Amino acid sequence: MPHVVVKLWPGKTSQQKQQLADAIASDVMSIMHCGEESVSVGFEEVPAKDWTEKVYRPEIKANWAQLYKKPGY
Repeated sequence: MPHVVVKLWPGKTSQQKQQLADAIASDVMSIMHCGEESVSVGFEEVPAKDWTEKVYRPEIKANWAQLYKKPGY
């Protein structure tokens, strides 16, 4: 605990993903007061053409009230 999944369009490099995973893990550990062994970060690439159907509707729109950071679109 916790496990963070980042959904994004394809095209980012492994280096960019690793840098983001490290930053997320660092902030999670600091804010949630947990050790590195407790944090995991994964990535799921979703093509732009599938974003609305696979991410926006089921995860963003359907859970709008639960989002702490809302998108601007």
